[in-house]
Amino acid sequence: MKQPTSFHRWTTIIAIALFSLLVNSPKLAANNFTNIQKSQQSFTEFKGTVIDINTKEKLVFADISINESNIRTVTNTEGAFLLKVPNNLLGGVITVSFLGYKDLLMPIESLNKGKNIISLEVSVNQLSAVNVSEPKDALELIKTALNNKNENYDSNQLLMTAFYRETIKKGRKNASLSEAVVDIYKIPYETNRDDRIQLIKSRKNTDYAKLDTIALKLRGGPYTTLHTDMVKYPEYVFNKDTYKFYDFSIESTTQINNRDVYVVKFKQKKGLTDPYYYGKLYIDMETTTFVSAVFSLNLTNKKMVSEMFVYKKPRKVDVTPTQANYRVDFKTKNGKWYYGYSNIQLGFKVNWRNKIFNSNYTLGIEMAVTDWKTDNSGKLESGKMLRPTTVLVDEASGFSDPEFWGEYNIIEPEKSIESAISKIAKQLKRGQ
Repeated sequence: MKQPTSFHRWTTIIAIALFSLLVNSPKLAANNFTNIQKSQQSFTEFKGTVIDINTKEKLVFADISINESNIRTVTNTEGAFLLKVPNNLLGGVITVSFLGYKDLLMPIESLNKGKNIISLEVSVNQLSAVNVSEPKDALELIKTALNNKNENYDSNQLLMTAFYRETIKKGRKNASLSEAVVDIYKIPYETNRDDRIQLIKSRKNTDYAKLDTIALKLRGGPYTTLHTDMVKYPEYVFNKDTYKFYDFSIESTTQINNRDVYVVKFKQKKGLTDPYYYGKLYIDMETTTFVSAVFSLNLTNKKMVSEMFVYKKPRKVDVTPTQANYRVDFKTKNGKWYYGYSNIQLGFKVNWRNKIFNSNYTLGIEMAVTDWKTDNSGKLESGKMLRPTTVLVDEASGFSDPEFWGEYNIIEPEKSIESAISKIAKQLKRGQ
């Protein structure tokens, strides 16, 4: 069975190309990274894997956070994490959490400096048969959730303010960090028009020495995270043309933010050679609306996956994707649902044919909506409008506009995106 062309519309494209070190000042970049490294010197690193206590399944995008701080990390496609703990917080406690599972609190001193295996228990919500009857068909439940978009989502155009972060790591070292404040013109779900994004503020740190004269650029930037909204853009994951390539099942019920939720599992059918997705959907019982989705791309067909992601590269370089994980969360307010948060993790192995060792790169992007309001003007300042093919690192210009960023004068990749938002909250509100 051949995949429809629409599958390839996903805009998470990596452009790998020779990069001129003369484009930007290496000295300035080095100084910026020196400041970041100084702020990270007094840390202790802990590694581990988060799994399901019963099935031993590795949990992707499990959240590990240090209590009473804004420091956190998430697990990758192998359920693995690396947490950097400031030495003055080693006496604290971490919380390990995952959608549909019970939170686990652990003293940091109980962690090994080697590998830790952390097991989480499913939080099963026992529902009264009188109050709810579980759907018999998982696919019909998904179709209903998609068909309910006109009823469950605001019919007005919305102006959303969002904070966006993009990180490139070579091995464990940060190579490029970009952050931006954007306005999202969220077009009503009932229309076929695409959302639009306007760049408000941006900045970056790039250490080109760590990139080995190779530039990994995320083409699409904030649009890539926005397209994880599978209610608005179902063609990027599955729709009426691709349902037949998947197996769907209702796995359990749970609670998220005190709301009863169905957990629907999906995976590509056996025997297919083309890459499809697998993961879990969380569907609100009361409104039959998507609450969250956590999914990954099947990377078994490495040649085809590489062709999907690699936009451009030198002839002597082989690039192999090693992970492609996605998460999207929705918020509810006054009886309506809204796109709220996206997180994407991509991994690549870059091999120069005349070199002995490979380089491993990890790209992480996330975007969080901080506020929204009704706005039917539809107007965008042409000079700040982003194209879907925009590479953010090319748009950002160092630490421009220090007045806006204030005392938050370095990008702290180990801190949560919520921490970054809180530090510039006043400036964000001022710009609305």
